[in-house]
Parts: sequence; structure tokens; C-alpha cells
Amino acid sequence: MKRANPLFGKTPFRTPLFVVVVKKMVRYAHNDENPEKTAKSRGAYLRVHFKNTREVAAALTGLKLTKAYKYLGDVQERQDVIPFRRFNGGVGRASQAKKHGTTQGRWPVKSVAFVLRLLKNAEANADGKGLDVEDLYIKSIVVQQAPKTRRRTYRAHGRINPYQGHPSHIEIVLAVPEAEVARNKDAEESRKKIEGNKRQVAATRRRIAAA
Repeated sequence: MKRANPLFGKTPFRTPLFVVVVKKMVRYAHNDENPEKTAKSRGAYLRVHFKNTREVAAALTGLKLTKAYKYLGDVQERQDVIPFRRFNGGVGRASQAKKHGTTQGRWPVKSVAFVLRLLKNAEANADGKGLDVEDLYIKSIVVQQAPKTRRRTYRAHGRINPYQGHPSHIEIVLAVPEAEVARNKDAEESRKKIEGNKRQVAATRRRIAAA
């Protein structure tokens, strides 16, 4: 179908046969030095509360993947609790939080469900890379606030109040633990506290370095 091109007067304008879509590379908040040993997953604009999800992420960071699955399953069954340490205003006390070194905690099942899906996605990515799933641990979980969803709620006497949602961006990085390196005994001895004045300390350090 031909129609007039508004930019060039009577020059006919043809409908393009195809559209080129340029995809931007996804940027992660945490970039690992060894991408072959890590697996990532992310979710953007997820309709799950930011503050609850942040506390779930803080409780999971550093755990082995198998242990994290068991922990989240216990939270869903109310056998364990997510400790609330930062966003804990008005959060009630829970006896299950004692084992985590705090007194306040909740069971945010919706946040747990979203994090579980992303963990399984990251696990599948690790399996595709050929990493040993049993050795994976959660190296990093980043939870950021997404733009608030704006709605309204109607109150008494003809008033209207804002009724906003607090969605989240979530990024998860799984990694294989690095091989432990044996300590250098000479370096460990040199780090020991050396008694004496400045001149004696300097002489002792020179003697250790020369040995």
C-alpha cells in the first residue's frame, strides 16, 4: 500500500517489510571475575514487596543452594522464620527468630515463592554450563526497588488516598566455591606482633625477611 510521505511531499511511502529489533545487553549489579564458575538469573518489575524480599535475600546470602531450598521450604511450612533486621518497624517478635540471633521475624510466603523461582532458574543455568549443582552456593542476591505502581483508594467524606505497590528487581548469582589455598607459614609468622621499640621491630623484620 502506497501513501504520501509527510517528510518528502508526494514521494510515496512504503510500509517496511521487516523491523530490526536491537536488544540491549542486560547489566547486573554484581559482576563476577570468573563468569565460567557462576550462574545468574534476574527478574525485573516483579510484583512482590521490596522490603520483605530484601530480608529474604539477606537471610539467604552465603548459604549453599541445597540448604537454601530446605530453609525456604521450612519458612513456607511455618517451621522456620525469616529474620527482619533492617525493615523491622512494627514487625512482631517470633520465638523462631532466636536461632538467627534476633527477636523479630515473619513468614513472607510471596517473597519466598518469587525467590525460589529465580533460584531454580539460576540452577538450570548452572546445569547448562556444566557446573556441579551440589557444590553451588548463593554468592549474591541483590534486591532493588522498582517504580511504584500508582492506584487510588476511596475514603470517607469524599477523600481519595494513594494506594501504591512496591515492586522489586531481583538478581541472583550462584557460584562454585574456590579451591582453598594453604597458608604460607612464613607470611603468617611475619604478621605476628613483634615486641619492642621501633628500632627493635625494624631489625626483627629485616632478620625475618633475610631468613
